[in-house]
Amino acid sequence: MDYEAMLDRAKEILPDETAESSRFELPKVKGHLEGPRTVINNWVQIAHALARKPEHMLKYVQKELATPGEILKDSAVFGSKLPAAKINEKISQYADEFVFCKTCGKPETKLTKEAGVYFITCQACGAKNSVQSRI
Repeated sequence: MDYEAMLDRAKEILPDETAESSRFELPKVKGHLEGPRTVINNWVQIAHALARKPEHMLKYVQKELATPGEILKDSAVFGSKLPAAKINEKISQYADEFVFCKTCGKPETKLTKEAGVYFITCQACGAKNSVQSRI
């Protein structure tokens, strides 16, 4: 069998669409309620996975959920009862705004602040984009 015939056969066997699997998976929050407060035990680990400061991520989530919060050791403590799904949703929005490259979509980015404006610089494709969100 010649090369062209093998190539045609391989193209026939391949599916039309390949499933795209991302090697980056956003961690889910793990926490519990303590009276009127919500404690997220893996806050620092999530921030580390996103390569962002836990304080910066907390500030964003606090603003979005309109609730007070603080970081104690490796946990984030919010001043109200919050469902995990709501916190996960806000962390996902944070990642979309402050982590993922707007050009190539990869999470390998650095966040910098220049003249009061945040910029995301992609380590994968080299793109530099400003962040619209103000926190």
